[in-house]
Amino acid sequence: MKRRLIYAGLFVLLVGVEVVIALTQHDNFIRYYGGDIIVMWVLYCFVQMVLGGKNNHYVVNVCLLAFAFAVEFIQKWGFVDKFGIENQFLRVLFGTSFAVEDLLSYLAGTLIACAGVFAYNRLFGNADNKNEKAD
Repeated sequence: MKRRLIYAGLFVLLVGVEVVIALTQHDNFIRYYGGDIIVMWVLYCFVQMVLGGKNNHYVVNVCLLAFAFAVEFIQKWGFVDKFGIENQFLRVLFGTSFAVEDLLSYLAGTLIACAGVFAYNRLFGNADNKNEKAD
């Protein structure tokens, strides 16, 4: 239960950061790249919150990277236009444009998250091998 609460708190904090970026940053590096880096951490915290943080942290990060790449390639294919999605919220959620820079930002976010897991394991022991009860 403790792990879920930690991931929930981090999730809420990072979503708040994403909202602040979306509302205050326009046409700059932070908006275009920082937000994509942080969104990988948001997804990671959400998945770990749901799964209880009991899964291999590296595998979760790589799976999320594959998911982010898949979403980006769906954007390249023109998913929202081909399916006639006109709802503005859904268009923003799915995205309407492909950019290689987004893929690089997702990769950077994943590498930073994996570096964080590595550092945590070095400082506090391997989180994946602890026999804690994490409901």
